[in-house]
Amino acid sequence: MIESIENQFLWVEKFRPSRISDLILPECVREALSGYVKQGRIPNLMFYGGAGVGKTSAAKAMCDEVGCDYILINASNENSIETLRIKITQFASTMSFSGAKKVVIMDEADSMSSALQSGIRASLEEFSSNCTFIFTCNFPKRIIEPIHSRCGVIDFKINNKDKPILASQFYKRVVQILNNENVQFDKKVVSEVVTKYFPDFRRCLNELQKYSSNGSIDSGILINLGEESFNSLVLTLKNKKWLDMRKWLSNNVDMDSTQFYRMFYDNIVEKLNTKSIPEMIHLLGQYQFYSSQVADQEINNAAFLTEVMTANIEWK
Repeated sequence: MIESIENQFLWVEKFRPSRISDLILPECVREALSGYVKQGRIPNLMFYGGAGVGKTSAAKAMCDEVGCDYILINASNENSIETLRIKITQFASTMSFSGAKKVVIMDEADSMSSALQSGIRASLEEFSSNCTFIFTCNFPKRIIEPIHSRCGVIDFKINNKDKPILASQFYKRVVQILNNENVQFDKKVVSEVVTKYFPDFRRCLNELQKYSSNGSIDSGILINLGEESFNSLVLTLKNKKWLDMRKWLSNNVDMDSTQFYRMFYDNIVEKLNTKSIPEMIHLLGQYQFYSSQVADQEINNAAFLTEVMTANIEWK
């Protein structure tokens, strides 16, 4: 595929690995993907896992190594039945000029509309002799069972025993990139950034690139990251964007409940009109108490933020 000019300047694209062996993945996932590459064929597959763990990079690398022609469709932007009728069918129904197999990569496939999912279900069999599909998603349960049953499913989840190994590998990769880009950096700060966002490799690289614009990365980035993160959360609450709030929680899943509620308490008052402060403090105390008893902290935090959205809170 031809990358856009913009992507050539994004580190996540510029340094995206083109081989499975170069990806930072759990060994069980790497072995499964390498097996398909050795066979020289890619069946219908579904990759699922958290944001930025390498699902899309793995799909592209497989296609590059096998020598497939492929198109990548971002289902969060192109999720209507017209995408199937115009883009997918036109690509999948024609033979490649080189005779290579074709692959459709449906990125963020859990955003597909029900109509698009139903249409693709039929396409998986209709074009099977010429084209296969790779679906990448964060939430596989949002994809209908008939698609699941027609795909080999690979979980990109990183187990606790693999986390230190992969975090160390990613830190070394980040250092290589910073050296390549002639960016001066404090190793301790880079290590803290990697730890903060691991295993979201994409977000980590994007943050480092953003703060390296002056040619160096120092401890100032840590202050900016915390402030920007909280401000983005407040904006989602003010605009009542529930899905964006869920995404924020997912991106900050490593933050324990004590840290979460303390961050809110320390920073929220200046965002509110004075008469809304007592209600906010009451909600904070209530849900912090709940957090000591619940089984799933993320669900409790989501319930707290949902109540903040629906409460009679007046923002500055």
